[in-house]
Amino acid sequence: MDTRDHHQMSGHEHAGHSGGHGTTTWSMAAQATLHCLTGCAIGEVLGMVIGTAAGFHNAGTIVLSIVLAFIFGYALTMRGVIKSGLSLGAAFKVALAADTVSIAVMELIDNTVIVAIPGAMDAQLSDWLFWTALLFSLAIAFVITTPVNRWMISRGLGHAVVHGHH
Repeated sequence: MDTRDHHQMSGHEHAGHSGGHGTTTWSMAAQATLHCLTGCAIGEVLGMVIGTAAGFHNAGTIVLSIVLAFIFGYALTMRGVIKSGLSLGAAFKVALAADTVSIAVMELIDNTVIVAIPGAMDAQLSDWLFWTALLFSLAIAFVITTPVNRWMISRGLGHAVVHGHH
């Protein structure tokens, strides 16, 4: 951002930009996204494995994967903030604030990529296509979600909420 853009921001935008959050680096955003990706990947892989092994239809497998991605993503955040002394309810509220947008973007991208790869949703656990498509989709989701997290952290949103509890 050049200085003209910086000076033209409203008071609210300026406070969100520098209000105690300092400069949001790509490294910070990548670390937040990697944290989110860990929970998403656990849930996503588990959902795909369970759905595929159980013979679920594609839609059922995707829904299960998304639900488990949110559960594991929130659980990882909650584990950390509960250690800082927050109650379960307060930790859940922090996890919702910190992870909902990041997980939603990641799941949207991840599942869109998997569905777009011909044959990926019909691949079995023993097929290289199953694992390659899953890893590729998670990598694409990471690349697209990192700028989203950088933008949110720079405004005191998303993973910036968690840092107040460490």
